[in-house]
Amino acid sequence: MRLSSPEEYGLRCLVQVARRSPGPEAAPTSIRDVAEAEGLSVDYAAKLLRALRQADVLVSARGSSGGYALARSPDDITLAAALSALDEPFWPEDACGAHAGNRETCVHAGACGVMGVWQWVGAAIDDVLARVTLADLLRGTPPPALPSRPRVEVRT
Repeated sequence: MRLSSPEEYGLRCLVQVARRSPGPEAAPTSIRDVAEAEGLSVDYAAKLLRALRQADVLVSARGSSGGYALARSPDDITLAAALSALDEPFWPEDACGAHAGNRETCVHAGACGVMGVWQWVGAAIDDVLARVTLADLLRGTPPPALPSRPRVEVRT
């Protein structure tokens, strides 16, 4: 699984706004400040922040002291909500159609040995993203209900 650039940079921009403007009553954070903090162009940061505003994750204010603030508490903003605003779902419904070879539809037509595992992985990812909040990102730790990163043993 790979995060797209809009997902990665969008989440990073969201964290910047959350640190500076943690709620709708806070003074807004400028696009320029977010862009500079993340090493992005102002135009690209504006595009990402606009997508998050359109999904009601952020609120905006116009004018010389305008910018963006969180639309609600970081505890109430899930990664699922933020990521769905930034890009396509991790498991698109037409995933099998994208790998149909030289045919219009998958040759397995429902009797696929691998589709079930990808659907299970997609559901597991969706479950985690629905439980992890922006507040968890700000704390830098997974929520208690999620396991910590598994250790991978490399054998040579």
